[in-house]
Amino acid sequence: MAAEIRWVYVVKSLALCHTVECVIFYTKGIMPTNLAIDDRLIEEAQAIGGHKSKRAAVTTALEEYVQRHKQAEIIKLFGTIDFDPAWDYKAERKRRRK
Repeated sequence: MAAEIRWVYVVKSLALCHTVECVIFYTKGIMPTNLAIDDRLIEEAQAIGGHKSKRAAVTTALEEYVQRHKQAEIIKLFGTIDFDPAWDYKAERKRRRK
């Protein structure tokens, strides 16, 4: 069934594409994008991160950006949730499995 779903996805992607490169991008889940990025900044990111390509540097930077913002959202929750030291999380897990 997974192969059927993937095939349907590829067929839909082919309908949107005009070139072979476009098909490769869409079937791999990559969206081609043109960005105006400061060359000095991207070269520095590549050097610091040890990335061989600009794409790898940008992808890593975006992943870190998303992770940092998710962590910031979690930090906002500190002090808003009541803590009960008597709560047994293992017992709660067993109860949910039944």
